[in-house]
Amino acid sequence: AEGTVPGFEKQTGIKVTQDFFSSNEELLAKLQAGGTGYDVIVPSDYMVAIMIKSDVVQKLDMSQIPNSKNVGKEYKGLSYDPNNEYSLPYQWGTTGILYNKKEIGQLDESWDPMWDPQFEGKVAMLNDTRETLGAALYKLGYSVNATDQEQLDEARAELIEQKPLLSGYFDSTESRPLVLNGDLLLGHVFSGDAFLGLSENDDLDYVVPKPAATRWTDNMCIPNGAQHPENAHKFINHILDAGVGAKLSNYTYYNTPNAAALPKIDEALRKLSGYVLPDKVFKRLEVIEDTGEATREYERIFTEVKSS
Repeated sequence: AEGTVPGFEKQTGIKVTQDFFSSNEELLAKLQAGGTGYDVIVPSDYMVAIMIKSDVVQKLDMSQIPNSKNVGKEYKGLSYDPNNEYSLPYQWGTTGILYNKKEIGQLDESWDPMWDPQFEGKVAMLNDTRETLGAALYKLGYSVNATDQEQLDEARAELIEQKPLLSGYFDSTESRPLVLNGDLLLGHVFSGDAFLGLSENDDLDYVVPKPAATRWTDNMCIPNGAQHPENAHKFINHILDAGVGAKLSNYTYYNTPNAAALPKIDEALRKLSGYVLPDKVFKRLEVIEDTGEATREYERIFTEVKSS
């Protein structure tokens, strides 16, 4: 949020420099290429597991992060870091479809509309290997973490069939304004961008498709070689403060994993369609996991689809 960093700087006297990346894979490549100078990084779930395995991140000292007690139980002990030794959650959300309900009517809760020829040229998918292959796998009734080659080949065929219908593969932040202004009718987006769109335009809606969709968590980690690990712990602790966490989600429109922040979330945000998920929806969400050796196959397929 606009006050997050200034608040931390005022409280601690520590100066913060922010840097941004467009995908988890880009972040990993930066670190593996010797990118130094980062004290806190924010990778998504499956990438935390890859970074632990690759010895890119260090264990956290929880005695320096007393606000870790504020993390809700649903966001602890997840498969990518079962004991939360290396990561603590920053924000979480879902991945689904932002669409113009005024133009195309109420969407059914499935992935099929993203493959519907009547919307040719008005559809965008995420420029994200795991999420976009994941959408094809979900559509086929498979897991987002499939490693079976036949299932991956089927997903590849689905995406190649879909490609002529697409306006392109975009970042979520790029798709939102395009749906807002009518250049797109359907955008494959992260939920925070969807909720920002809904707050600006009553003609839009957001759906978390069946049979399954992604529930992701972005996490705070400290890379190996961090020059200021003590400051990094202070920053993570600051983010997990109840008031700071609430202001963060009220600004980004993403969900907070901070149980102590929940009572402070704006009522207007809670009322947006899909922000508070019913249990039946939450139960059909999947967490993207490290697929090990199959990771290269995912990357190969997505590169092939985009260049087809």
